[in-house]
Amino acid sequence: MLEFSIVIPVYNRPDEVDELLQSLVGQTDKDFEIVVVEDGSTVKCEDICRKYSDSLDVKYFYKENSGPGQSRNYGAERCNGNYIVILDSDVIVPQEYIATLRRELTQDYCDTFGGIDTADESFSDMQKAVNYAMTSFFTTGGIRGGSRQMERFHPRSFNLGMSREVFEAVGGFSAMRYGEDIDLSIRIYKAGYSVRLLRNVFVYHKRRTDLEKFFAQVRHSGNARIILWRKHPNYPGALKLVHLLPSAFTVGTLLLAFAGLFNAILWLPILVFSLVVLVDSTRKNKSVKIGCLSVVTSFVQLFGYGIGFIEEYFRQRR
Repeated sequence: MLEFSIVIPVYNRPDEVDELLQSLVGQTDKDFEIVVVEDGSTVKCEDICRKYSDSLDVKYFYKENSGPGQSRNYGAERCNGNYIVILDSDVIVPQEYIATLRRELTQDYCDTFGGIDTADESFSDMQKAVNYAMTSFFTTGGIRGGSRQMERFHPRSFNLGMSREVFEAVGGFSAMRYGEDIDLSIRIYKAGYSVRLLRNVFVYHKRRTDLEKFFAQVRHSGNARIILWRKHPNYPGALKLVHLLPSAFTVGTLLLAFAGLFNAILWLPILVFSLVVLVDSTRKNKSVKIGCLSVVTSFVQLFGYGIGFIEEYFRQRR
């Protein structure tokens, strides 16, 4: 019998929690509990959780700030289910989320799962453009996992789950501030548990729309890849050629842009990449505007990851 406990860490985002809980009210399968962990927020969501207490089995906890990984552990230690589902506060879930997850695990059980993320039709154009940059094969979507995955799949914290046995065996999330979900996945693989990508178990991910904050987020992802490599040097796939691509793209683009000042033909590769992203995003999102915004967000995403990767590599060598 699968008993689901949904753990949601949150930091100063009560409006997001409100939207997520509202989407959980509408689940066709209502057999689950929710544990919301307030990670030292100054703007709390306790009243939001209380608002849903009649329609959801929701528990609220407040703790001092320690980061999302430790907050997820805090919630997992206080939930009752035998299968722990982790959701980020900036997602909303479709009505069939729990029902689909239960069906998938009943038909073909796995100790750990990761689902995908996508954009809802109601999202803003910028949110859809950021979603494209984070999921496209032409950026790092192939590294993160998806329809054309380029490496072993590692579930991400916005939409993952594991049995209580797995959580207790590997000790949950580490104290890492960045890359803690991949670190967890690596330790789960090392422990010999099964991990699957469940494509039908998806969430709508309301990502950052501030380009400066988006750049900082993906820069930390680049930092995390080197940190993970240092922490798990013998793990196959901790650092592969594919992880160097954003850094190579960043350096190559800068060199081509500079050289293009003297010979305009050297701008051609940059223009071709931009055109490919424009056409692909326009086709997927059915909007030329989103396609144009996707060109910007794709460069921000690749440059942010690439710069974070390079700076962490040389920081570790000093």
